[in-house]
Amino acid sequence: MTGLTRTDRAIISRFVFSPEFMGFQGHFPAQKVLPGACQIQCVLTTIGIANKKAVGLKEILLAKYFTPVLPHEEVTCTVSGIGDEGSESIYKAVVTKGAVKVAEMKLLVSLKAGKRKQRNI
Repeated sequence: MTGLTRTDRAIISRFVFSPEFMGFQGHFPAQKVLPGACQIQCVLTTIGIANKKAVGLKEILLAKYFTPVLPHEEVTCTVSGIGDEGSESIYKAVVTKGAVKVAEMKLLVSLKAGKRKQRNI
């Protein structure tokens, strides 16, 4: 993660992945492409850091991918909460690179008090 900011309605984070990032390994070997699962993890990481809580993915309610992410491209995750189900919350996220929409998703997550596990991505 290269940055995290908040607005009134959203949490915004930025990520850049080197060609050596293990998520690229074996995923379209002729042209390295960031897997959708890694993009979901970017959103979960953003939610966890912003809330200072451990995050568990309960369900992917929506995931649409529009264009690939290649090594060294900066992606921006814009995340907003759209509902609260008690200990679970629904977050909507849009992933972009520049002005281009990469993905949109809606995730049901659980937020748990305690230390958030640090992941290097």
